[in-house]
Order: sequence, then structure tokens, then C-alpha cells
Amino acid sequence: MDLIGCLCIHGFTGDPWEVEPICQELQKLDGWLVYSPVLPGHGKELSALKGATYEEWVYTVEVAFEELQKRCTDVYVIGFSMGGMLATYIAARYSVKKLVLLNAAAYYFNPKQFLKDMIAAVRYHFTGNQEEDQLIDLYEKKFRETPFAALAQFLQLVQKTKPYASKIRVPTLIIQGEMDGLVPMKSAYHLYDIIESDEKELIAMKRSRHMIFHGYEAEEVINQIKDFLLESSQERKKTT
Repeated sequence: MDLIGCLCIHGFTGDPWEVEPICQELQKLDGWLVYSPVLPGHGKELSALKGATYEEWVYTVEVAFEELQKRCTDVYVIGFSMGGMLATYIAARYSVKKLVLLNAAAYYFNPKQFLKDMIAAVRYHFTGNQEEDQLIDLYEKKFRETPFAALAQFLQLVQKTKPYASKIRVPTLIIQGEMDGLVPMKSAYHLYDIIESDEKELIAMKRSRHMIFHGYEAEEVINQIKDFLLESSQERKKTT
């Protein structure tokens, strides 16, 4: 039986937990091989990021894609946040069947939403109350433990990979959370505008924050991705 491969790439300071819900759904499908590598330096101990380089992150996803390509007839790529920028690089340089970008960080920092999130964090420390999808403790841990050198590597990766988006010709689905305090809608619009594919679609999720698979609209996001990956080019409505 022919295998279908899917490479799922997590974000900066993250791990495969960020994309785990979509991985689990796709793994239920017959004949699918789904893989989400841990980028060098990432995982539970963020201090390990101090010695990691963006070249290592690129190399890791290249090797992962090539391994899937050896085993599978077609390979899809899903990238979240910084992983979205790594996914654009892969889609521009390798034979990718379809591409999904989620809160992809071509641009970063949404001041208006970030301020709201900071106010919510202050309120949380006084009251202990937060919305289920705010994940304040997680973000505070990231801010405390992420080495400055790793942030510099992230910025270099975005700079190096952003031009590759204009070379993408494969069917592409872009999904962006409107309440994302780290990646603004501007990023999704930019990627949609410069990707040269004849089949591309941009979906804005009104209630979604940055961790799009761990929020109120996670199920809808998963269903949109599954529909996109499983439907043929003729069945999917083309957005231009």
C-alpha cells in the first residue's frame, strides 16, 4: 500500500505538543505516516537553546522530509509559527504535495493583542483566573528561560526563510488566529500575497490565540486542515 507522509513542524521554544492534536488526527487515517521532530535545543529545558543555531533547525526538517519522501508516495507539510517559516523553505525547495501554514511567523509581535494578554497576565496573578486558552504560565516560563542568543537565531531564521515563500507553487492553506499576540494577521496576509500557487486559501480564526491547536477553535482548525489535505484540487474551493 502506498504511504502518505506528513511532516508537522512545531514553533520556536516549543515542542511537538504544539502540533500534537493534528498529528493524532492524521495518524488515525489508513496509510498515513506522520512525523513531528523536536528541533535542536527545544523541548522541556529551554536552556538547551543557548547553543542551538537556525542552521540546525533547517537541517533537521530537511532530513525529516527526505526520510518521509523515501518511504511515501506523497508528502504534506504542516508548519506552526516558526515552523511555518521552516515549512515554506521546505515547500520551495522540495517536492511537497500540499502546504499548511498556521500562525506562521513571517512577521511577529501583535502589539494590541499582546497588551491585552499582558493585562490578562497581571489579572491572573491577582485573581488566579484566566481563560482556558490563555496558557499564561506556559508563556511566562518561555519568557524567563529562553536565552537571548536563541532569539537572535529565530530572527535570522525568519530573515533567511521569508524570501522562499515567493517560490511556492503547491496548494497552500494559511490559517491565522486573530487573537494571536505573537504573530499578527499582517503575517498571514503577506504570505498569502507572495505565495505564487494557483491554489491558496487564507482562513482567519476569530477566537484563536497563538496556540491554535489548544484553543476554542482547535476542532474547527483540525477539520479545515483535514478537508484541505484529503480533498482533491478540483473539490476544494479556490480562493484568489
